[in-house]
Amino acid sequence: MNIFVALIIGVPVIEIIVMIKIGGVIGAFNTAMLVILTAFVGVFFARLEGLNTLRSGFYNLYQNKVPIYEMLSGASIAIAAVMLIIPGFVTDAFGFILLVPFTRKLIIQMLFKRFQTLKEKDNINKEKILEGEIIDDNDKSEK
Repeated sequence: MNIFVALIIGVPVIEIIVMIKIGGVIGAFNTAMLVILTAFVGVFFARLEGLNTLRSGFYNLYQNKVPIYEMLSGASIAIAAVMLIIPGFVTDAFGFILLVPFTRKLIIQMLFKRFQTLKEKDNINKEKILEGEIIDDNDKSEK
């Protein structure tokens, strides 16, 4: 099964189960208000982190450095904001994890290591390729 199809089906099911469990403990109204509150607080902090990342990116550009980390950080902040807007506690937890600069940096480093490993495997496969050219003797004799 495709991972995206599993996410589209699985995430709402998990969110509903968690909301029912929390609603059973604190009540339906309090659960709804908590979901709304986490969305507003999350978007507020996403905006703050986005502005800090933008400021850091401009500072790197001013120093003639490529702001690679800032670009990846900005993308992860955008993903975090979307996760925080989606109603639910599980997506909010992942969204807040992406908003914290320390955990965001760890996740980006982990992705860099994964990308570097894939790149090294690709280079090893390219080293095994022998390039050559086929010359047909019949073409020379016809001329």
